[in-house]
Amino acid sequence: MEFDDGSAVRAQLGPDEALLWSGRPAPGVRLQAADFVMIPFSLMWGGFAFFWEFEVVRSGHAPIFFMLWGIPFVLIGIYLIIGRFFWDAYQRGKTYYAVTNQRLLFVRQGLGGKITSLPLRTVAAVEVGGAGPRGTITFGSGDMTSFAANGWPGSRQGLPSFVAIEEATAVANIIRRAIQQAA
Repeated sequence: MEFDDGSAVRAQLGPDEALLWSGRPAPGVRLQAADFVMIPFSLMWGGFAFFWEFEVVRSGHAPIFFMLWGIPFVLIGIYLIIGRFFWDAYQRGKTYYAVTNQRLLFVRQGLGGKITSLPLRTVAAVEVGGAGPRGTITFGSGDMTSFAANGWPGSRQGLPSFVAIEEATAVANIIRRAIQQAA
């Protein structure tokens, strides 16, 4: 198992913390399960917004208010259709994960950057999902509503997650051992 450079993570470590693993999510554009609903919705939203704006501008005699009214909806449509994929790829490209002997670290740099940590003693469950060489590790279970409002970086359903990482099962085993040692 390969360690990431980890310089973004190492800067966050305390003096008595040992880095057990660090890594990054898969780069580039990727589809998720929610996209099976979002893609048709975004095409309907964008199609209607584009149609509205085109017809208002084409008519030539519509009030300026109607011309301006459609612009935010067109912009939202563009974001929903393609922009969200690039925003997700940008965020994952600036995200680093780490497991220490005390906590799980989520470091996101760049626009919208933040650093979040989850003490190992508070991790109730470690679930591995995904097939193939990459997987996602979710910390907790679906009934952990207190995490839903926190906006964890790379989260799935509001739960803290290491999203699309290499060798997820092996990393989950490192995390489980660290949780046992921290208890």
